[in-house]
Amino acid sequence: MSLHVHNITVDCADARGLATFWAGLLGWNVYYDDDPEVVVAPSFPPSVTGMLFIPVPEGKSAKNRLHLDLQPDDMTRDEAVERAVASGATVIGDHRHEDGSGWVTLADPEGNEFCIERGEAESGPRAPRAFRIGS
Repeated sequence: MSLHVHNITVDCADARGLATFWAGLLGWNVYYDDDPEVVVAPSFPPSVTGMLFIPVPEGKSAKNRLHLDLQPDDMTRDEAVERAVASGATVIGDHRHEDGSGWVTLADPEGNEFCIERGEAESGPRAPRAFRIGS
């Protein structure tokens, strides 16, 4: 028996507004009806893991325990960071190094952290790592 990740769920104050930010950043579409929940995915029904935005009354109060690491497909890391900032993100940590490695930590308009790394075009393909689970 196996499971798959259907959605990454984000609690937020403004589901449509935050979904619109993420859809623009990822190049995905926003899907909603009369329900307050909003889905962001490349297609509907989603063929890959989507993002689900759910309005909640309380605000964000601490650092995320889970965040997204994004890699650009058709631009550089630095171009992707500039695009994210122009869309409403805020840089909260710059971990770029002189040799070009590293990443940038940002926050979306409601303060949820995410990182933008170099994509394969900049860093080259990564060798897969094998992990052994169990004894």
